[in-house]
Amino acid sequence: MILCESLTLSFGQKAVLDRFTLHVPDTGITALMGPSGCGKTTLLRVLAGLERPHSGAVSLSSRETAILFQDDRLLPWRTVEQHLTDVLPKEEWGRASDLLALVELVGEEKTRPAALSGGMGRRLALARCLALPARLYLLDEPFAGVDLPRALRILERLKALPAPVLLVSHEPAILAAANRVIDLDGPPLTLL
Repeated sequence: MILCESLTLSFGQKAVLDRFTLHVPDTGITALMGPSGCGKTTLLRVLAGLERPHSGAVSLSSRETAILFQDDRLLPWRTVEQHLTDVLPKEEWGRASDLLALVELVGEEKTRPAALSGGMGRRLALARCLALPARLYLLDEPFAGVDLPRALRILERLKALPAPVLLVSHEPAILAAANRVIDLDGPPLTLL
């Protein structure tokens, strides 16, 4: 799958993407690593259709992607389960329990975000992202605040998804467990 071809994007005088091309396979976990500020999050935002490049092409429409942002964006008045049923079609509400099992939040269905730890909130945000139908999941630091053994278990489950995952991480063990790692530098974003 060619995900993006010759993307160029600047913010004022700062070039973030300069004829950047990225190929991602149709299955498995592809991890992006690179220093903070090199353009990884901007790339995910372009792929999700949230930023428009000045030039270049993305082979997926924004309707075919689901993105997990760096911040959890949880609604304090909704329960864990409601965060999932809010995005699942009614006929698929039964999937909520499977998603909670995937991220190891079974038993927290009636809990509100204020009663969750930071890592639990992150896992809820991940489950909500995965509840969306997508041909590509874009995950920006999906395991921030999650203990490493649990993160690795969840990562193994993500490998079974029917759609590929493109994630950003700085954690060596997460990178080592991914199917492939793309090392980046920038700005502007470049492949190493």
